[in-house]
Amino acid sequence: MDKANRGPFVLAAGAAVQLLTGIPAAWGVFQKPLMQGYALSRGQVMLGFAFLVAAYGVGCAAGGLLQDKHGPKFAGLWGTALLGGGFLAASLVPAGNTALFLLVFPLPAGLGSAFLAPSVLACAQKWYKGKKGLATGVTGAAMGFSGAFYTLFVQGVGQRFGIRVCLAALGAVMLVVCGAGAALLQDPPPAAAAPPQQGLTYKEMLHTAQYALCAAAVALSAPAVLLFSPEILKIAAERGVPESAAPLSIVLGSAFSAAGRLLCPAASDRLGRKSVLLGIYAGLAAGSLWFAFAQGQTVLFSYALLTFFYSGGAAVQPALNSDLFGLAHAGVNYGFIALGMSGGSLISYIGSQALPLAARHWLAGLCALAGGVCIACLHPVKKE
Repeated sequence: MDKANRGPFVLAAGAAVQLLTGIPAAWGVFQKPLMQGYALSRGQVMLGFAFLVAAYGVGCAAGGLLQDKHGPKFAGLWGTALLGGGFLAASLVPAGNTALFLLVFPLPAGLGSAFLAPSVLACAQKWYKGKKGLATGVTGAAMGFSGAFYTLFVQGVGQRFGIRVCLAALGAVMLVVCGAGAALLQDPPPAAAAPPQQGLTYKEMLHTAQYALCAAAVALSAPAVLLFSPEILKIAAERGVPESAAPLSIVLGSAFSAAGRLLCPAASDRLGRKSVLLGIYAGLAAGSLWFAFAQGQTVLFSYALLTFFYSGGAAVQPALNSDLFGLAHAGVNYGFIALGMSGGSLISYIGSQALPLAARHWLAGLCALAGGVCIACLHPVKKE
């Protein structure tokens, strides 16, 4: 394949990979089947969700280092092995063995997804330097559809054959699809007359105030969705949504998530990253207020609005990072900023266990406002 024409193939491969990495958005559809199939309590499954998101945050840093040193294909193939292997191993875990379940499922699945994410995002941005927001949006939109894909898959295969067969089948699909997608990832060749790409190393980035603000903003954006996504089916049912329609909360949220990941980065190419992110955090705060009082069908739309803004922010952030810190080490730098997701998952897990539902809404709104303050305080990195 001509390297000069590889850009569209990288976008297509990245989209295929990202379709299978948005597991946190779909955790609600896994919640009940995992409790029944593995004899786990609500708290234990929620802990698995926290492990998954925390491992994703840590794995983004490790995966970024790996792809920075060995290239996106190498990191992507390792991510594929961890992600698919985690699902296959989970299908063999005996019921009631919580420690083994946490060790072989959410940890490698979170790490595998994280190894794939920086590889895809950094590679796409390098092929489309003038439209970094659009490039991350196209691949990110596929991740937004993960919720719909997993909902249909779990309800179809899981309800008919059981959750273990469902996880094994998903593992096999991941090995094939993500493996093929990762094999196509390759950085563009350097232009003959172009200077080397400039940018801060991750060690230099870690010493900037901008890094602390970006990581904090990522952490503070998470509670608006992660405090509720594992139990969205239960919340929808308790607020008057018919049980048969409750899964629409995940499907609709998935569609809005895909729209946010596509539209927000594209808008940031025109309007500026900071302006769009300030609007996103304002939307998270307002959406949290609406969701707190929503009843009936409005529960579905208020939650979907939160997924739009949360996913849109997650898709704009990588482009903002490369604007601030350069493209030379975009993958590893994004990985370290994604550590904020680990902090966000910790806040969300503690909040979900310690606070009643009404208080969780207040926490989500306050975190969103604080995240907006972090973005407002950002300014370009001064070059020495």
